Amino acid sequence: MDENMKNSSCTENVGEEYIVDVEHLTIRFNKSTEKINDLKEYFIKLVKRQLMFQEFIALDDVTLKIRKGEAWALIGTNGSGKSTLLKAISKILKPYKGTVTVNGTIASLIELGAGIDPKLTARENIYLNGCLLGHSKKFIDEKFDDIVEFSELEDFLDSPVKNFSSGMKSRLGFSVATMMQPDVLIVDEVLSVGDVLFKKKCVNKMKDMLSSGTTLLFVSHNMSTVKSMCTHGIWLDKGKIVMSGDIEEVADTYLAQIEERKAQQKKAKDKSKTEPSKEQPKK
Repeated sequence: MDENMKNSSCTENVGEEYIVDVEHLTIRFNKSTEKINDLKEYFIKLVKRQLMFQEFIALDDVTLKIRKGEAWALIGTNGSGKSTLLKAISKILKPYKGTVTVNGTIASLIELGAGIDPKLTARENIYLNGCLLGHSKKFIDEKFDDIVEFSELEDFLDSPVKNFSSGMKSRLGFSVATMMQPDVLIVDEVLSVGDVLFKKKCVNKMKDMLSSGTTLLFVSHNMSTVKSMCTHGIWLDKGKIVMSGDIEEVADTYLAQIEERKAQQKKAKDKSKTEPSKEQPKK
């Protein structure tokens, strides 16, 4: 897509301050080009310097500037770089090139079950997660009843999390992450599991946090939810920005391209069915 589709929101305005400031971010991974069957073989090859890697650019020169209180949706197909960008903003990944600056506290819900120990009970995990988020035991004690009430896990507090369904883990993670009012809330597809009523409860909670000044970075493949939650959007494809700006425009353009791709694939499939098969001559 041509350059004029990129909205001016991705360019810096002199004198303005941003709560999230991503400048020319590039994230690089090394992919192994050979199959290694066990850990012993890996270390032998590592010591002998026989490991072969292929460079993979997950994000390529991404610039994104977000003001306090804005709600941004990250849009794109699987593997487009959305989660990688969120992990860089959350300081989980270090940039290969460029910079990431966040002026405030972050609460991240990037992977279902991240930061949760399956061997511990829900009660123990509330304290563990709270500590990982930088809260004191006294603060968690004060918020404990609110967390339990929101998660609706009263009957399972002393059960090991390994016995929880994915929906129950999502309830626990979201309830702990939102126990306080973070400056930036990051939610990546974790609300794709669980029951409809709890999803609605989480959406309402996020809207309340937005109205109180929290900045939201949100990933979901449900475009109706994205449009209802966010005012801005950034569309990523193969690690590059395709388009950014008003969420309605970005989402509609993205959906139109997806439909166009599906139509082209169907046309190609139908054409292959109607073409006579080329039989190999018998020897």
